[in-house]
Amino acid sequence: MLNKKDFFRILGSEIHLRIKMTTKINSLIILLLIFFIGPNSTVSAKVNFPQQFKEFKGVVLDEDNDDPITSALLSLTGTNISTVTNSDGESSLKVPINITVGTVTISNLGYQSKNLPLDYFQENDTRIQLAATPQQLSEVSIYTATDAEALVRNMFKHAEENYFQQSVAMDVFYRENIRNRRRNVSLTEAVLKIYKKPYSSGARDDISVIKARKSVDYKRLDTMALKLRGGPFNTLYSDIIKYPQYLFTPAEMKEYTFTMGKPTRINNRYLYVVEFEMIDKHLPWYYGELYIDAETNALARAIYFMNIDNRRVAADMFVKKKPSGSTVYPINVRYQIDYREQDGKWYYGYGSAELEFVVNWKRKLFNSRYTVQTEMAVTDWEIIPDTRVKRDDSFITPNVIMADNVSGFSDPEFWGSNNIIEPDESIENAIEKIRERFQ
Repeated sequence: MLNKKDFFRILGSEIHLRIKMTTKINSLIILLLIFFIGPNSTVSAKVNFPQQFKEFKGVVLDEDNDDPITSALLSLTGTNISTVTNSDGESSLKVPINITVGTVTISNLGYQSKNLPLDYFQENDTRIQLAATPQQLSEVSIYTATDAEALVRNMFKHAEENYFQQSVAMDVFYRENIRNRRRNVSLTEAVLKIYKKPYSSGARDDISVIKARKSVDYKRLDTMALKLRGGPFNTLYSDIIKYPQYLFTPAEMKEYTFTMGKPTRINNRYLYVVEFEMIDKHLPWYYGELYIDAETNALARAIYFMNIDNRRVAADMFVKKKPSGSTVYPINVRYQIDYREQDGKWYYGYGSAELEFVVNWKRKLFNSRYTVQTEMAVTDWEIIPDTRVKRDDSFITPNVIMADNVSGFSDPEFWGSNNIIEPDESIENAIEKIRERFQ
């Protein structure tokens, strides 16, 4: 049974801030939800993949107002190949050259899914519009507010039959971005192989790095240089079905209230929406929404936050060491996890985590604000016959700090045939500035 301190150890993250005072550099360590102890691991870039694919770029928009649709899923029917749109609604889908005919399904929460033939897609400027889902959901009987907790208990009860009970090897694209207010100061990207253990297994998932690149502009950090500990594990551990202990287990549900929200649909499936929040609000507390498939009781999406209005308690929880004359506290913590369904089974498809925090200094008028964002999208997967994985030096641990490695940013073809999340405008600008260094 987790105690209250353990309860907030969801990320296993650590941020190192290097304080620059004239020519002397002191060190400060901020531990975010302390979990893992051990030496740092490093990663490096690997060789490029052969260019035996076709790439189709485009944008997914709201049919009514042309607003970009974020995190829309594009999946190639008959395969496990998929990608998601970025914050600007843009996407890039890479398909092996031997696949010339097919159908791409585009779906997102609250929209009617659309199926388009592969030949509809162009190398650039493919435009896709999705229509909003009608609000009336009379086809299903909606739970009343008093049944919300029972619905969540059924979600856990049916987890073994709803989610993969085989070991799965997943191709994953990972991005980690650190900003000082609006300025990008650190950017990490990687193609990973995640070895997901069966959802009924208590064994933790493994992560291997296939390709990676990173660049840090310490000059733009003004007074601090940040490094994120935990890397891809930050988003992986937000998988509520696999790791319920980091939010709540069925035994801990009595510590929460559950109410019914307005139902919705995704990919033509009806979803109940359950709103939850912790009862005890003395410590920083969780609240959010669970999107539960009406037919199977499977969790399709979760979006949840940590309320950290109590800055003193949050600072005591997150900060282990800090330089004298400074106050450090988080002001925003947000997680999202999306599951995909195929052949009646659900699996981890997308995860993101965002942390924003403030550093105040005595005798300084202005504070420093930093945002750490990580996101991870599954782009392909296959069932593997054995849970045992032969580990080598490409495997990372949950306390990893992705190594400073700018190799690859000068090469526009660095990712080869790997599907990635297209960089949004601000990240694209940061990448262009990195490339300028090599010219």
